[in-house]
Amino acid sequence: MKKLILLGAPGAGKGTQAEIISEKLNIPIISTGNILKKAMRDETPLGLEAASYVNSGTLVPDPVIIGIIKERLSESDCQNGYILDGVPRTIAQAEALDEMGVEVSDVVSIETSDETIIGRLTGRVVCSECGASYHKVNNPPKKEGVCDRCGGELVTRSDDTEETVLKRLSTYHETTEQLKDFYLNKGKLTLINGEQEISRIAEELLESLGVLSE
Repeated sequence: MKKLILLGAPGAGKGTQAEIISEKLNIPIISTGNILKKAMRDETPLGLEAASYVNSGTLVPDPVIIGIIKERLSESDCQNGYILDGVPRTIAQAEALDEMGVEVSDVVSIETSDETIIGRLTGRVVCSECGASYHKVNNPPKKEGVCDRCGGELVTRSDDTEETVLKRLSTYHETTEQLKDFYLNKGKLTLINGEQEISRIAEELLESLGVLSE
C-alpha cells in the first residue's frame, strides 16, 4: 500500500507523475485545493471553519487543512493508498500530518534545475476544465489548444510568467525544499532525476516504489 508524497519545485513534473502513478496503482490523487473547496461547498464542520477564514481574507490554518485532508483520506477510495498533492508545503504542515495520524509510506523528490523549471513553466498550458498539464514543446496535446483527456480548452496560467516563476522558485527553496531533510531523517526520501524524459522519470519513480513500470 503506497501513501505517497511527491516533492519538487513548481514545474518539476509532480502533477504529470502523480497521474501516471495514480493510473498504475489505482490510487487517488488528493489535491489540497480541490478537497478544501469541496468541504466548503458541502458545508462540513471543517469546511465551514475554513470558509470563515477564506471569507475574511486570511490563510486557513494548518490544523484545519490537515483535518480536512484526514477526513478525505478516511473515504473508501483511499483504503489502498493515495498521493498527496499540494501538502505538505512546510515543516509545520509535515509535523501536523504526523500529529494527526496521516500516514506517509514514501516521499519522492523530483530534482530539477531552476533553469529547466523556467523553460518548462513559461511554455506550459493547462486544461481549464480538468487541470491536466501540457507543454507546448515537451508534452504537447494531440490537438493544439484542446485537452486530450476531457476536450477542455488549454490556457496559460497567469503565474507562469518568468518573473512569477522566479518568485515561486525562491519560495520553494526557502520553505518546501526543507522537507527533503525532514523526510530523509525518517528514512522515507528518494531522489529522482527530473531532467529526464517523462517516461524515464516515471520508470525510475515506479521502480523506487517497488512497482514494475511495464
